[in-house]
Amino acid sequence: MIIPVKTASGGYDIVLQRHALDRLGDFIKSETKTLLVTDDGVPGEYAAKVSAFCRDCEICVIPQGERSKSIETLTFILQKLVDGSFNRKSRVIALGGGVVGDLAGFAASVYMRGIEFINIPTTLLAQIDSSVGGKTAIDFSGIKNVVGSFYQPSKVIIDSEVLKTLPRRQIANGLAEALKMGLTCDKELFEIFEKGDPTKRIDEVIKRCLNVKISIVEKDEKESGLRRVLNFGHTVGHGIESAAGGELLHGECVAIGMLPMCSSELRLRLKPIYKKMGWAEFARCDKEKAINCCFKDKKSYGGGNTVTVRCDRPGSFEFRDTDRDELAELIAMAVK
Repeated sequence: MIIPVKTASGGYDIVLQRHALDRLGDFIKSETKTLLVTDDGVPGEYAAKVSAFCRDCEICVIPQGERSKSIETLTFILQKLVDGSFNRKSRVIALGGGVVGDLAGFAASVYMRGIEFINIPTTLLAQIDSSVGGKTAIDFSGIKNVVGSFYQPSKVIIDSEVLKTLPRRQIANGLAEALKMGLTCDKELFEIFEKGDPTKRIDEVIKRCLNVKISIVEKDEKESGLRRVLNFGHTVGHGIESAAGGELLHGECVAIGMLPMCSSELRLRLKPIYKKMGWAEFARCDKEKAINCCFKDKKSYGGGNTVTVRCDRPGSFEFRDTDRDELAELIAMAVK
């Protein structure tokens, strides 16, 4: 299945197909000089398939985890590009989760003022969310994603077969972002979580999430309005993620961060879903540190307020200006 994405800065295709990694020749050229960025948690067989397909390919392996989203790792990737004499006709391919995609995409966006970037996400979270939409970034000064750029890929290749090698925790990590999209934009997607087992309908979940994100990104590429809905759960979630110091995965933090933003009636419906998925309802971290991280987050703006996304019933949302005192109360609901 080919799903087109059309944005103001240019269009590209998302390939959604099982075993796509075995058929790269159907989707991309083999002769382009390539820097393949992956991490040491991605099965080596996947990198071997991509590098074998590309006639001129250098592999750049970074450590797995959020700590790699740093200026030091970005510099390491850029040095690989310089040392390898990559030019404006070369490309960067990301093979991995959201960290790899963010880093490789950011490096591609700034090297020689921008070279081709292809994303091949290998985690569920990256497949349904971070690989689509053109956001690239690193963490800086303890603040998540505060330095980055909007840079659209030339193609995204999603092969759900690679999810078979992921541990259950990583699958649940990605499904938290899927629930986010169901709560705010797709009632039927929410019902997959409420009435059944989303892991048994993973291809449908991926497709529904992509349709939601594409429809939003096409209307608001650079997050000037509507695209903020995709931040549901992230204001508190990012604060918790920074304060927890890597103990919790991104999706786990988003899951916790969504609860205070829901009506009390909806929270009651979410409790059995969280139990089923293995998500915590609270985080154990420093509340004040989480609050400070929230207000340093790029989603805040002048006047001491931040924009939060609220959900009273599945398939709906609203934006609210939230001051520091109210945000502190919301975080108190999510932190112990």
